[in-house]
Amino acid sequence: MPPAQRHPTLADVAERAGVSPSTVSRTMRGLASVSPEVRARVEQAARELNFAISRQASSLVTGRTGVMAVLVPTLDSWFMGSALSSLGPMLRGAGMELTVYVVPDLAERSAFFERLPARRNADALLVFSFDLTMEETARLDDLGMPVIYISQHVEGRPSVYIDDVAAACRATRHLVNLGHRRIAFAHTVGVRGFSFSSRDRLLGYQQALTEAGIPLDDELVVTTPPRDKRGTTQAVGNLLSLREPPTAIFAEQDELAASVISTLRTVQIDVPERISVLGFDDQLMAEWLELSTVAQSPSDMGRAAAELALELINDAQADRSRHIVLPTHLIPRGTTAPPPSPHGEQEAGGQSNGAGGHHA
Repeated sequence: MPPAQRHPTLADVAERAGVSPSTVSRTMRGLASVSPEVRARVEQAARELNFAISRQASSLVTGRTGVMAVLVPTLDSWFMGSALSSLGPMLRGAGMELTVYVVPDLAERSAFFERLPARRNADALLVFSFDLTMEETARLDDLGMPVIYISQHVEGRPSVYIDDVAAACRATRHLVNLGHRRIAFAHTVGVRGFSFSSRDRLLGYQQALTEAGIPLDDELVVTTPPRDKRGTTQAVGNLLSLREPPTAIFAEQDELAASVISTLRTVQIDVPERISVLGFDDQLMAEWLELSTVAQSPSDMGRAAAELALELINDAQADRSRHIVLPTHLIPRGTTAPPPSPHGEQEAGGQSNGAGGHHA
């Protein structure tokens, strides 16, 4: 093709700058062996020709690709969207690109760990919310690059996460302090990659009840498939059919809490007058619904993970087993309140405080 229509080459820049192609190569890779005067001349020629060296060519000398890879079980979640959106500006500021590997099912997961496509194609790998087997973790150890685990703690490896046990314990304690003794826990089953968070939140719920001297009752722990309205309705129905129904429900995610509230209101059970509902996450919907919840920040988690990855990439002496635990906060809103008084109990004014009665 005519010279005006083809992409400029390294040789074109060398000819215009009056230097050898190897000098252009050293200049474009930022090597210190090029004098300031020659560097300025080469950079001027490159600008005039709109020339940019490829990442692949640069990696041959620097050993780096300028790419950070991310491994996720799904993109269809509030957590993933918030965390990944915070990575872009940070990586752009560091002159890096982002590659995302989505592994939504067992077949693709098996293929990923068999081929390990991130090898040689990235400088670090961020692993989001994966329940990994020991074999899979060992495979990632063999990548020869920093691997940072997000929203999970992996012993001896860099991790960024929240303390789900402590957060759920504080949330349950909030309900206990309001006077609740029949507190249910609703969690999802079959959520790709998040089962360890679910287990830890259940453990925190159980710890708070034990701490308060409240016996654990397996009938108060219900499960439902994710985003399954019928499943939530059945779970809530199981709770309402107990001899002693709960006066509060702690849902492990805000989306599940919203579905629980919808189900309760459908059967004319007021929230929080009859049953309090508490969520976890503090998604935007939580503020709209006035949902009491535990707030975490996936955006902060993503930024902290990117900062840790850049540190590990750039500093061979950095701590490769560092754990960063981010804070959570209880946000009390309009869906939690003291439980209703038992039927027949009279308040100071002589009026029975039943299902919709006034709380002290």
